[in-house]
Amino acid sequence: MYRTALRNVLAHKGRLLMTALAVMLGTAFVAGTLVFSDTMGQAMRNSYSSSFSDVSVLVSSHGGGDRGGPGEEPQPREKDDKSLTDATVKELAALPGTDRARGVVTGFTGVADKNGNLIGEAYGARGANFAPDASGADPRYPMAEGRGPRNAGEIALNKQAADKAGYHVGDKVRVAGNGAAEDTTLTGVFTTDDPQVSSGGTLALMDTATAQQRLLQPGRFNSVVLTAKAGTSEAQLLDQAKGKLAEADYTLQTGQQLKDEQTKMVADSISGLKTMLLVFAGISLFVGIFIIVNTFTMLIAQRIKELALLRAVGASRGQVTRSVLVEALAIGVLASLAGLLAGVGIGAGLQALLHAFNDGIPTGSLVIAPATIVGTLVTGVVVTVLSALLPAVRASRIPPVAAMSSGDQPTTQRGLVVRNSIGVLLAGAGLGLILSGANSTGSGARTKLELGAPLTLIGVFVLLPLLSRPVIALVGPVLAKVFGTPGKLARLNAVRNPRRTATTAAALTIGLTLVTALTVIGNSVTSAVTSMVGGSLKADYVVAMANHRELSPELAPLVAKANGVKAASQVDNVWWQLGDTGKDKAIEGYDADAFDQLVNLTMQSGSTAALKQNQILVNDEVARDQHLAVGSTVQAKVDDSTTATLTVGGVFERNDGVSPIVAPNKLIEQYDPNPLVQQILVKGVDGPSDALKQSIKDATGRNPVMEVQTKKDLVDQFSRIISTMLNLMYGLLGMAVIVAVLGVINTLAMSVFERKREIGMLRAIGLERRGIKRMIRLESVVISVFGAFIGVLLGCFLAWASTRVLASDLKGLTTVIPYGSVLLFLGLAALVGIVAALWPARRASRMDILSSIKTD
Repeated sequence: MYRTALRNVLAHKGRLLMTALAVMLGTAFVAGTLVFSDTMGQAMRNSYSSSFSDVSVLVSSHGGGDRGGPGEEPQPREKDDKSLTDATVKELAALPGTDRARGVVTGFTGVADKNGNLIGEAYGARGANFAPDASGADPRYPMAEGRGPRNAGEIALNKQAADKAGYHVGDKVRVAGNGAAEDTTLTGVFTTDDPQVSSGGTLALMDTATAQQRLLQPGRFNSVVLTAKAGTSEAQLLDQAKGKLAEADYTLQTGQQLKDEQTKMVADSISGLKTMLLVFAGISLFVGIFIIVNTFTMLIAQRIKELALLRAVGASRGQVTRSVLVEALAIGVLASLAGLLAGVGIGAGLQALLHAFNDGIPTGSLVIAPATIVGTLVTGVVVTVLSALLPAVRASRIPPVAAMSSGDQPTTQRGLVVRNSIGVLLAGAGLGLILSGANSTGSGARTKLELGAPLTLIGVFVLLPLLSRPVIALVGPVLAKVFGTPGKLARLNAVRNPRRTATTAAALTIGLTLVTALTVIGNSVTSAVTSMVGGSLKADYVVAMANHRELSPELAPLVAKANGVKAASQVDNVWWQLGDTGKDKAIEGYDADAFDQLVNLTMQSGSTAALKQNQILVNDEVARDQHLAVGSTVQAKVDDSTTATLTVGGVFERNDGVSPIVAPNKLIEQYDPNPLVQQILVKGVDGPSDALKQSIKDATGRNPVMEVQTKKDLVDQFSRIISTMLNLMYGLLGMAVIVAVLGVINTLAMSVFERKREIGMLRAIGLERRGIKRMIRLESVVISVFGAFIGVLLGCFLAWASTRVLASDLKGLTTVIPYGSVLLFLGLAALVGIVAALWPARRASRMDILSSIKTD
């Protein structure tokens, strides 16, 4: 039986090719993901470990530094933090085990190119102090040209940034932090193995006093690096430092602890990327399951007499089942090996692509771990064998008497009833959970949606055979009228075997469901954000840093004095405990006199004029939860020792463009003189204009990191983020679509083989070769569009439910279907059908009439 199984694989290798390709593509995606993530992880770990080569112990203060940034939750600066000063550095340098103590100052610093634009990305721009040793050099930053900075107004720049901007020693370079920019002189160009710099960031070095003034506070350091003497271990030096400093006031870590921390950080970041890629690889493999099931089902249908004859000569059901599974095992092993080899190429390609976008990204030799080899092979084999299990069981049930009959074994009515019943139960349960979640709020709603979506998908897949006849029947009259006999035959062929049609279409249904849902959700969120920005802002411009960090307190008065500015206000941000909730509430502060010219609120009671009386405004949800009304007072805990009594001067309709509580700047700064400021709102005398925009930029010293954006700019920026995310998802789902196309080709090719006699008869009674081609193509288009149509409907429904759940977090979020995109998806599905039918249609049209009619 095993020899028979292997002979069958060789005999039907052409028909099994598409199945093998589907498995190979899925496993290649898995292997490529594992190779790429392991290679990147190893390269990043090696790169980061070198940045701590001179660190035996790192002492850091708890407070200080700038606040806010990409991916960070802005928080108030800690109070009463212990500072690291020159005296602290000297104390630590005097420890018995210290060879050298170096104070470190670091913070955000952007560098402009000769056109005034920021070099690199804002999140990778840093400044630090140049700390020379007795020789006048800083071993961390060896100079390739010139010397290190010694005085205010001098900087040194990393070589990658200097080369990119075309700077040379002696050039004037504009640098900026979170305030006005200033011109400096470039005294040196250095090299460094700092991974953040080598991966495309910029690093501007200043003398220590200037760095403290610009990046922190005069006389203070962010951290102190201790290098141990020969014979002193990191642990011993750590104990000595702990004896000198109180652990409650400072954070002390050894170099090894820092390396371990970085290793964990790298592992976590790579793990997230790996998980995302593996999810899409899993989708591709899941789509491949439909191809495998379809292929083996059709092969068994074509070999009914052969299998029945084996039963007649003594083969047991178990032997027949095992013979089919051995065929699947052979295909799985061969396809997985090919997928592993292709995956190594994909991993190398992804690494090269990433390096092409950013040549500073750490790279290294490809890492092909044993777990990658085993995982890829096991995944491919298990998926293939399990997918062939159901067809194998069906094969074992073919009775020996079938050897004397001809044609396929018909599907029993009982089997269809059981399948449809299961489909109705699954789809019904899923729909019930989704509808319940869509009409609920909170984490429970999300849980119901997460459980209901896969149940509904599976239920719909099970019901696809039942749905295929009525859905395809809708286009029957159009096909017959437009394309004549080939169109009519195409419709009949598409519904001849509903199970086969459904299994082929399901692959496209999966992809289109995900693509449509993501597209509709993205379009809906973009629409809501557009409405929110337009409805909450009256300001002509919003001034903020490109990396969303804290703005300098000196900036708002400079902007307010710029030519053409009618009104301006910095937006203060604090987090105070309101009432007895025990939870911090976000409060935004605005200039009371300028508020009505900059922000638009729909007041339910009271007036925005209350801000001028040092009163607060709360939205309707806060008012309801805290039982507040105009004239009410509420206690706000500012910190452990300070409580403020706030008077409510107005209640406004919830607006996600502003915080739930609005207060005048004067009130906030009375209790917190140093609030977090990340935006300045500006209203022009004559509205937005290029002249006003330039005037605001000039007020910032033409800071290259400062963005001056209109409402449209803000919306466009958000739209670009959504578009980028969608394009990434489309690209990752592209592999699943390719596998789905292979499924359509496979089904049509095997279907053409089955219908050789029928095609020969059609040719004999006068249907031309062109008519045969058209029939096959239309059949392919019908199947593809059917799968896409169900996927689009299902995707729109899931998107509707998702937006209903998300609406509690983003007011005004409603489902907005991009009908143009939906029609494009259906059009692309039709194109997929045409492309997939090219080879099967050509093959069918070239069949010899007489040999086809004689086919058994």
